Amino acid sequence: MDSRLSLIGYRGTGKTTVARLLARELGWSALDADEELERQAGRSIAEIFASDGEALFRDLEEKVVEELCELQMVVLSLGGGAVLRAATRLRLSAAGPVIWLTATPGVLAERLAHDPTTGARRPNLTAAGGLAEIEQLLAVRAPLYAECATFAVDTDARSPEEVAQEILLRLRAS
Repeated sequence: MDSRLSLIGYRGTGKTTVARLLARELGWSALDADEELERQAGRSIAEIFASDGEALFRDLEEKVVEELCELQMVVLSLGGGAVLRAATRLRLSAAGPVIWLTATPGVLAERLAHDPTTGARRPNLTAAGGLAEIEQLLAVRAPLYAECATFAVDTDARSPEEVAQEILLRLRAS
């Protein structure tokens, strides 16, 4: 197995939680790209969007992903929009297996509505917000996730532990 694994997908698919479970199982570290970006910037993603806009945020995100892809024995969880830039998709694909965590829009909306950190840390990306935003962004992002994913794992009605076990089984079988 490679010494680096990346998890991609829309927010609310469980990337950070599953990354921690995988890292524990593998004896590796788990790193969240959004958390690292906020640490380096000294402010939240919502604050970056509000003061500097999405373009600067994506510049910072690309830089952080580049740094994280150089690390070894790590499971990376990426922000939902990290795949928007072609350079980042290529970098992720070259760095090791990329697992796309999926969920239906309704499940994502429900998860995000019950996540206390979503509103404080992550801004709405469209005027619509909620389910309409999820459907709109997934229409754009799904082909990009598919482009760089080694394989996809459905997280609907599944615990993070079940998702992590499926990933490990599929990686070990390949």
